Amino acid sequence: MAKQWKAHCLLVPHPSQGHVNPMLQFSKRLQHHKVKATFVIPRSFWKTITNQSTFKSSIAFETISDGYDEGGRKAAESGEAYVERFRKVGSQTLSELLDKPSNNGLPPVNCVIYDTFLPWVLDVAKKFGLIGAAFMTQSCTVNSLFFHLHQGTLELPVKESKILLPHLPELEPSDLPSFLYLQYGMYSFFWDYLVEHFSNIGKADWVLSNSVYELEHQVVDWMRKMWPLRTIGPTLPSMFLDKRIQDDDDYDINIFKSNNDLCLEWLHDKPKSTVLYVSFGSIASLSEEQMQELALGLIDTDTYFLWVVRESEEAKLPKNILEIASEKGLIVRWCPQLRVLSHKAVGCFVTHCGWNSALEALSLGVPMIGVPNWSDQTTNLKDIVDVWKVGIRAPMDQKGILRREMLKNCIKEVMESEKGKEMKNNAMKWKNLIGNSVDEGGSSDQNLAEFVAKISQH
Repeated sequence: MAKQWKAHCLLVPHPSQGHVNPMLQFSKRLQHHKVKATFVIPRSFWKTITNQSTFKSSIAFETISDGYDEGGRKAAESGEAYVERFRKVGSQTLSELLDKPSNNGLPPVNCVIYDTFLPWVLDVAKKFGLIGAAFMTQSCTVNSLFFHLHQGTLELPVKESKILLPHLPELEPSDLPSFLYLQYGMYSFFWDYLVEHFSNIGKADWVLSNSVYELEHQVVDWMRKMWPLRTIGPTLPSMFLDKRIQDDDDYDINIFKSNNDLCLEWLHDKPKSTVLYVSFGSIASLSEEQMQELALGLIDTDTYFLWVVRESEEAKLPKNILEIASEKGLIVRWCPQLRVLSHKAVGCFVTHCGWNSALEALSLGVPMIGVPNWSDQTTNLKDIVDVWKVGIRAPMDQKGILRREMLKNCIKEVMESEKGKEMKNNAMKWKNLIGNSVDEGGSSDQNLAEFVAKISQH
């Protein structure tokens, strides 16, 4: 059995769905290239997965401890406490895993691929003399900003009205990740945590980015002067891109239950490009006032809408929303986002601009209305609007609320105006470029092949 594999990689993601899925999809790409992938997640995260019994994946899974096996991050006294305990206990249990003799016919592990949110994993890999590959789940633009902060070339608090960095578009302070500007001082722990990514990255043998060279070529070229960086994204299921991995038509891990049949059946009888898809990801929590404004704005449009409202957010909706919306809207707790975005009926995506959602919309040719919440989402929106020109920024009032009238204006602009047609054309251009990047001979495909060739020699 061992002879069929060129190498054996251990992959260690940060335990949240937005970080786990990209790395798990990369594992499938590795196995397609005859590199055995073993996926390592904390026991606490494993217990939250709703679809363990239906896994189709041939990826091997192992668990380590984050120090909170029963409750995960929710059981920790604070974010700082969780990070510190995960570092300590995770290092110990990952070392124990690597120390275990292989008795399953697989080649020994020779490479560890780790989420940059967990820099201590690289130290463990090096202790065992293994190849260490950093895996960036945020855009190269965002990572470069945190690197500038680490280097002292970007200082906080930001005082300039324009931020000029040679490899990036001109930025305003509000374009920065929220920890660096809008919420500076409120979440100092987070930006310390993000800057720490770069404390030991110089020791990594590879830096892999879930991005596409053609999307961010200037900043990628700049980063490659410092590190052996390769773009290998987007890490979407193959059947939505190059279709080279048969049956790879979904992310394998879900922490929310989705009613796939209901969503897709509802979409099937809608005309082309007439449905507004609304989702703010797996983490964002909006105020009750914002949820009410969104609900009333959607009801008052002439557009069909499919809105994902997680169970924890449902109490913030108007009490009779389901009855009122039933004529033209569907509200669900979770849905198969890739299948929805790829459906011909969907014409626009109202999104929080998380990097995974942005990549999915770009890969499937769907224009966006950006309603960022925090973290890197404000910076991703800058690229969506001003660099890739595939969306618009939803204007907020002085309270930071997107009002119903402004939402209706945004929907009309994207789905009915000439500018909206330009966005759609641009979205289709990027869809084709991204598809080519992962197809045979494309930029991401070549970078993956180079990585596989190198680790196979170790």
